[in-house]
Amino acid sequence: MQGKTELARRGRVIALVIALSAALWVLALALGDHFGWSQRILALFDLAALAGFTFGLWLLFGLWRLRRTYED
Repeated sequence: MQGKTELARRGRVIALVIALSAALWVLALALGDHFGWSQRILALFDLAALAGFTFGLWLLFGLWRLRRTYED
């Protein structure tokens, strides 16, 4: 039973990482449009969002591997 709660907790953390990355990315783009930030600054936020999504996928892959070990 402990394994299932750990998997659920990790799944919630992964969902938060991905959702927070998306929300911050949209907010940064909206602020950049409002304040007239340059494309260079906006590209920096794009790269940061890409890093957040990549980290979320990395965590998701780890969760998938962990779930496979609990099934065995």
